[in-house]
Amino acid sequence: MSDVQGEAASGAFKVNSLSGLADADAGKGRLVWDWPRSIWNMGFLVAALILGPLYFTWGAFVAFLALSGFTLCVGHSVGFHRRLIHHTFDCPKWLERVMVYIGVLVGMGGPLWTVGLHDIRDWAQRQENCHWFLRHAKPALIDGYYYLNFRLIFEKPPKFDAGSGISDDAFYLFLQRTWMLHQIPIALLLYWIGGWPWVVWGVVVRVATCFTMHWYIAHVAHRPGGQDWFVEDAAVQGYNISWLAIPTMGESWHCNHHAFPASARHGLYPGQIDWGYDFIRLLAWCGLAKNIMLPSNLPARPSITPLTERALSIAAPDQEAVSQRYRV
Repeated sequence: MSDVQGEAASGAFKVNSLSGLADADAGKGRLVWDWPRSIWNMGFLVAALILGPLYFTWGAFVAFLALSGFTLCVGHSVGFHRRLIHHTFDCPKWLERVMVYIGVLVGMGGPLWTVGLHDIRDWAQRQENCHWFLRHAKPALIDGYYYLNFRLIFEKPPKFDAGSGISDDAFYLFLQRTWMLHQIPIALLLYWIGGWPWVVWGVVVRVATCFTMHWYIAHVAHRPGGQDWFVEDAAVQGYNISWLAIPTMGESWHCNHHAFPASARHGLYPGQIDWGYDFIRLLAWCGLAKNIMLPSNLPARPSITPLTERALSIAAPDQEAVSQRYRV
């Protein structure tokens, strides 16, 4: 059952991988230096800034664009986010594992870390006392400094279990332990094709760009922007950021995603580019994806209020009646 379905059935928000929420506290915790990730992030960022201009070639730049787009779309947006975290469509297990592996190649973390980071942030941002570390309300450079170098240790954390099919999957556990090492085969292949420029742009600059953009979309999409829905029980709202739609593969339609997290489609309205959903449609055309969840075939969701005339045009027929109860 997805988090949205759980909410519709019980009337209370639920995150699949978390338990003990009644005793957890989203407001109290301390920051600690996340030294492995900090060294990884800062090392790649500094190396990209120094080596990128020195080793620039147009061929290397094309390799950077192609690998970034492929890994972000197939791996992070579809494999990690829309399949592993939200289960917005069904696919063969072998295909899920392939997409998750491609997600690891983005260079941000392993599958269990990604699920945990997403779900704990999702839960915390719904609490009125959400810790400042997760609100993204600080100036961009300060927010990025903390996000890329520190982690939050709650005094009373929720319990985390990614669940059957993830936390007990030997392949995913292997990827979680070894996620940093999987840049090496790519580097060797790129060196064979194009030498050091392709390694620098295809690995170093790509990884630095991808994890920086992952933070940045989390930052700007939780600050004022376009909004068709208001999530009543969330202290931190999501917003649609149109100019980031293409580089994020549709992940920047964040208000839409907050309103319908179990939807495989994030760009819900005309003109909202969503290459992640387009890839899922391609999988469906090939017979590799089915049971694709959309707002129109999901149960009507309580606690969301339409803010624009077009809002309800994509929702289930009974969404208006359910939302009416929550209008301000």
